[in-house]
Amino acid sequence: MVNSTPYYSEHHTFHVAVDSIIFGFDLSELKLLIHKRRFEPARGEWSLFGGFVQEGESLDEAANRILYKLTGLQKVYMEELQAYGEVDRDPAGHVISVAYYALIPATEYKEASNGKYGATWVSLEDLPPLIMDHNEMVEKGLRRLKRRAATQPIGFELLPREFTMPQLQSLYEAIYQSELDKRNFRKKILAMDVLIKLDQKDMSSSRKGAYLYRFDKKKYRKLVEGGYSFTM
Repeated sequence: MVNSTPYYSEHHTFHVAVDSIIFGFDLSELKLLIHKRRFEPARGEWSLFGGFVQEGESLDEAANRILYKLTGLQKVYMEELQAYGEVDRDPAGHVISVAYYALIPATEYKEASNGKYGATWVSLEDLPPLIMDHNEMVEKGLRRLKRRAATQPIGFELLPREFTMPQLQSLYEAIYQSELDKRNFRKKILAMDVLIKLDQKDMSSSRKGAYLYRFDKKKYRKLVEGGYSFTM
């Protein structure tokens, strides 16, 4: 319960919000979930999804609540990015916003684009101007994603449970925005020994097909406990 004793009554109040940078991958390109605001200020303009922190609620709880309300998803990879506190960043008043970025597989959650909030997946290459400092948040989130993907297997959060090696390579090429050598990539990934090769194949991309894999989270955790370091 929040302490209501007026210890700080002599200080001015302001609002605290969270904004969610929701990245998705559709097996070909990296995308961002945005919407057109349905309220002022900036009604009708493109925006990240966000909201105010409620009384008795932590920042993490607020970020997870907003994401769940939007997509119905829980236990999603989410990380606090940075606080944005310029006094004039919001024309409606003094609002401090804490940005989070989240990773979800866009292929499994296409219904998010048809919800009542008007959520739309947009390619990062075609990202329109966003309100306030939201474009800055996205750029910061993408830089953080690149750094994390180089040292942690968070890229698998953007893939469906079962995926092919070409799809995995396409993901990392989308994150790093550069082409990777097929042979070297495959060799490096398989050498990590954190994938489970399945008997089934994905036949959608070629007549020969490509074997499906799963990321072995349990094995990866055991390797980390033994001092293993993921590097891409």
